[in-house]
Amino acid sequence: MQPLTKKMSFRARVVTGAAAFALVGAGTFGAVSATAAPSPAAAAQPATAGAAASDAGGKNLTRTTHLTLDAATKAAQAVLDAAKKEGQKVSVAVVDRNGTTLVQLRGDGAGPQSYESAVKKAFTAVSWNAPTSELVKRLDQAPTLKDIPGTLFLAGGAPVQAQGAPIAGIGVAGAPSGALDEQFAQAGAHALAE
Repeated sequence: MQPLTKKMSFRARVVTGAAAFALVGAGTFGAVSATAAPSPAAAAQPATAGAAASDAGGKNLTRTTHLTLDAATKAAQAVLDAAKKEGQKVSVAVVDRNGTTLVQLRGDGAGPQSYESAVKKAFTAVSWNAPTSELVKRLDQAPTLKDIPGTLFLAGGAPVQAQGAPIAGIGVAGAPSGALDEQFAQAGAHALAE
């Protein structure tokens, strides 16, 4: 028998080489991805095991206290009840420490602008850990504070604290004065103390 000495064309060599390269690459990638996957035993272990060892006693962690949804709802309802006793139609918002809305209620007959204003007042109160009526006074020294997105420097926001730190904010809008709005916001904060 005669040995096969016929040469492959350039095109055939390129296609064959590319196919061989693809097979080798696929085999290598499969081996790498197979070894990169965690074993079932490793996947079953909590992710915090390694983090706890490198945390050096928790000094890289912070703990916060958050208002529960039930508590936020209780505060919001206390606001609406206080406003109703005074014959006022308001909206109320309760936000957490991060300014995220937990509960927002628009009382029957409250104006359309009150809904958004209540959220902004709550956010402002928790951000500075102060009633918004006090924060309005700071605008004399720092008028650009009012330019911070999401804030509203009008009376009607009250912070909620636990152990001296802010954990929530209650904002009220819709009464004919900011003083009334803030009185209702304080009623919500006091309901949480009961």
